[in-house]
Amino acid sequence: MERWRSRRAVRIAGYALLALVLLLVLAQLFLPSIAAQRITDKLSPYGSVQSVSVSAWPAIELLWGSAESVTVNARSLALTPAQSASLLAKASGSDRVDATVAALKEGPLRLTDAVLAKRGHALSGAATTSAADVAAALPPGVGVSLLASEGGRVAVRVRGSLFGLTAGLDVLAEASGGSLVAHPVAAPVHSLHLTVFSDPRIDVTAIGARALGTQPPSYRLSMSALLR
Repeated sequence: MERWRSRRAVRIAGYALLALVLLLVLAQLFLPSIAAQRITDKLSPYGSVQSVSVSAWPAIELLWGSAESVTVNARSLALTPAQSASLLAKASGSDRVDATVAALKEGPLRLTDAVLAKRGHALSGAATTSAADVAAALPPGVGVSLLASEGGRVAVRVRGSLFGLTAGLDVLAEASGGSLVAHPVAAPVHSLHLTVFSDPRIDVTAIGARALGTQPPSYRLSMSALLR
């Protein structure tokens, strides 16, 4: 009797182990595609998503919102800065995120060839915009031209009305306290600041811009940040 009970216990343990292995195999097969579909559903209201892929090992980690990597390819998206920050915050459980967007509208600014990379809590992004699209995103009567970009800051010449002044001003855009701010370079108005972007979930660390030398003129913009 005792031997029969021992054999029965071994068989039950074997069945339990087999069931666990089967569960893990099924999770590895189906959970990544389910997670990819959920991401697609979250992005679809903002435009056209081409493909999403998710990987995790073991895939059961996806049930707790963790993933090793997420790759997103989209044809076009249109979001506000707050919506972008919200989507990035939801990706905090993914160690690695790579996203490309052929045509992106971020607030009023139209961008192309946008790329985003997330490694841990570090974010980096870049996109191209034309001088015409920059002009269209600015208030009427305001023009901007690039002067220089170095050290994570961008200097521009602003023509028109800004900071309550109507003139030509050299303005420096930079990260300050986790926000993206702009302020005049020259005294006595250099103490004036305009907050361009601020979100409690995103800590902006650096920005950049470079002219691409194309006709019509276009620029490659970049930003680095940390998820808080």
